[in-house]
Amino acid sequence: MTEAKVVLVTGANTGLGYEIIKALYASPQPYTLLLGSRTLFKGEAAAAQLKSEVPESTSTLTVIQTDVSSDASLEAAIALITDSHGRIDALVNNAGAGFDGQIRDEKMSIRDAFNASWDTNVTGNHVLTTLAIPLLLKSSDPRLIFVTSGTSSIWETDPANWGGMPPLARINASPVAGWPKPKEVNPITSYRSSKAGLNMLMREWARILKNDGVKVWGISPGFLATNLGGISPETLRKMGAREPHLGGEFMRDVVQGKYDEWAGSVIRSNNTKQPW
Repeated sequence: MTEAKVVLVTGANTGLGYEIIKALYASPQPYTLLLGSRTLFKGEAAAAQLKSEVPESTSTLTVIQTDVSSDASLEAAIALITDSHGRIDALVNNAGAGFDGQIRDEKMSIRDAFNASWDTNVTGNHVLTTLAIPLLLKSSDPRLIFVTSGTSSIWETDPANWGGMPPLARINASPVAGWPKPKEVNPITSYRSSKAGLNMLMREWARILKNDGVKVWGISPGFLATNLGGISPETLRKMGAREPHLGGEFMRDVVQGKYDEWAGSVIRSNNTKQPW
């Protein structure tokens, strides 16, 4: 009998992370699933909810505290996984956050919000990945995944490259002249900037681990109706967001090998590579 693959998903107590864990937990293929959560309380609540939604599963589920803004938390998580499992077959760096609404509403300064965005979306992922490499290299089929964003494409900020797609026009169109600019419903400047940086981080890890047999991706799951950035799912649906479970199922397909030939790229849930 094939040993269940060990999969760690950060930020898995809510949103896309929860849907990734759920899609894997509901799969007939058995996994040892590590539900990473910033706080154990929220992680345990998510695990209980998942078990009620998927009462029968071939997989096991364990909650691991993974606060990506805390080196001590990540070091403790890796130590725990080392002792309990000895390897990681797939690391899904999903934990992320948006703070642009806090700038808009004058609840955070620009500097604090940008620093928080980069710390959560880039630095925390880099620290955890660095700590996890020894465990990944003990896998026979190691996979390293960074969850990025469709808003992170620099190429698509050029109007010539919108291709008549309303979502691209919506996030990339220029506001009217004058200052201050009108407040946006869903501001994303620091968020998309950090995710563009995450894309380069993914490429760096693909370079560093090329000769170690580690498959590395950036995954752009699409515009989903999660509560990222404090925008309600209902509002996001009105803006064209899709149901979150679709992103989770796409991520499951990546973990299970459907997109292996596109390792090293940012790939989208519509089966295309995202332009840089």
